[in-house]
Amino acid sequence: MSHPSKNTTSSIQPETTRRDFMVLAGSALAGVGAASVAWPFVSSMNPAADVLALSSIEVDLAPIQPGQTIKVKWRGVPVFIRHRTPDNIKEARNVPLSDLPDPQADEDRVQKGHEQWLIMVGVCTHLGCIPLSGAGDYGGAEHGGWFCPCHGSHYDTAGRIRKGPAPKNLVVPQYAFLSDNRVKIG
Repeated sequence: MSHPSKNTTSSIQPETTRRDFMVLAGSALAGVGAASVAWPFVSSMNPAADVLALSSIEVDLAPIQPGQTIKVKWRGVPVFIRHRTPDNIKEARNVPLSDLPDPQADEDRVQKGHEQWLIMVGVCTHLGCIPLSGAGDYGGAEHGGWFCPCHGSHYDTAGRIRKGPAPKNLVVPQYAFLSDNRVKIG
């Protein structure tokens, strides 16, 4: 019986076999197949065209008179756009932040250079009711505060909570002025 010599140096390298190639090709084909089956399901999670169309709106501000508030619909919720008078702005800026349950300066709720325009989501931060414009203890009809009749929250001329169960100020959405008389919300 002959024994292989211990001094024999042979490099044993695995050979690539046809079976290895078939496993690799089959795995690649299965991966491509799984991706092509999964794609419609993943794609169906993207927003629909009607939702994308509502993701932003443009509003012409020219017809809104000083002291007037309009309501537009954006993403299915009302948005208040108020053309504030100089008295509205002065009144809002004279309120000490220590008097506010959710302290926020008026300057932080409007855009510099467009302080006369107040744009807010018109949904009470308590339970989602729609506040009434030109009502409440802080602004009233002559100055433009808001009052939520559902549970009695009062908002001032800058949309800040002043009294009632609402925990936060009315939300200011993202918006950008396209011109002095045109704004894009969203």
